[in-house]
Amino acid sequence: MKKISLVTLMVMLFAGVSAFAQITKDQAVAEWTRAKAYTKAYLDAMPADGYSFKATPEVRTFAGQMLHLADANYFFVGTASGKESPLGKNVSLEKTVAQTKDATTKAVLDSYDFAIAAIQGMKDAQLGEMVAVGDKIKATKGQMLAKGFEHQTHHRGQTTIYIRLKGAIPPNEMLF
Repeated sequence: MKKISLVTLMVMLFAGVSAFAQITKDQAVAEWTRAKAYTKAYLDAMPADGYSFKATPEVRTFAGQMLHLADANYFFVGTASGKESPLGKNVSLEKTVAQTKDATTKAVLDSYDFAIAAIQGMKDAQLGEMVAVGDKIKATKGQMLAKGFEHQTHHRGQTTIYIRLKGAIPPNEMLF
């Protein structure tokens, strides 16, 4: 499969086509590796006393956002790859990991390590295979990777305001 140009990728995204359904396994590994580094920069940017911080009473803590992101990494990539989560069934990091900088950082980075290793174990042809999520949702494995990637991007982005409210500076965008 050939590489996709940035212009082609942007056209696909605007057209509603799942970019992960169109890229190779190696490209997906590169994207998840970049996302891990970007998320680590966010984890590093938040002061230790900010991990239990909530921007408003109705939202998750900073650590809760990041641990939720990690839980979903295991779910989406595990579903796409067929790899069992090392956490076991129905285990939630958000509910079980201490909301400290060290514990949260380790749990989140471990979820990326799982995701990257699971994707590395896939073959390009598998990205087009269908997978069921519950009784009603069917998607390709590539689409599941894309949904997982979108989810982690969304929750990492939500934490930008948490970092700013604690007086710290969030990392610059890392698109490449």
